[in-house]
Amino acid sequence: MASAEPPSSVEEQLLELLLERAPTLGTTRLLVIDGPSGSGKTTLRDRVVATAEARGTGVAVVHMDDLYGGWDGLRPSGHRLREQLLEPLSQGRPGHHRRYDWLRGEHAEELTVPVTDVLVVEGVGSWRRAHADRVTVLVWVEAPRDVRLERVLRRDGPEIEPELRRWQPQEDALHAEEGTREHADLVVLVP
Repeated sequence: MASAEPPSSVEEQLLELLLERAPTLGTTRLLVIDGPSGSGKTTLRDRVVATAEARGTGVAVVHMDDLYGGWDGLRPSGHRLREQLLEPLSQGRPGHHRRYDWLRGEHAEELTVPVTDVLVVEGVGSWRRAHADRVTVLVWVEAPRDVRLERVLRRDGPEIEPELRRWQPQEDALHAEEGTREHADLVVLVP
């Protein structure tokens, strides 16, 4: 009897954990990657998706930036996520939402999220107590605040710094109220 080697990377460990658990969103397993802005959530998401696809696992991705509706849309995004995506998917139907266009400052085209093996929802505020029962695995990603600020400004441009500094207390408050980190199945610390 051959023994399988343990997963060697965080994304492999995460995928193993996800696939050993029963689906929680109809026939779909829901992976939520949450944490403060600039912490490395999108990078981890991309690595998990590539690993899943390499194994032949069907994956769909929802990025919370598409659901916010602007710099004041953090709190309402949880309702949109639950009503427009998680509820239909839990009933075996595709979800739909209108993508927010940050450059135009308005909602744009409607996107369809198919029923698949794994749905990855990634972004600030993606985990909420109101839909915790739909989540198969919750990952919390964090990095030092100064590192996060520098990453976001390098990625999105220095002109967003006033909005980002207004956003950060909103995300801190939401994460504290929801107890997101404390509910995580896995905490990833990014230097």
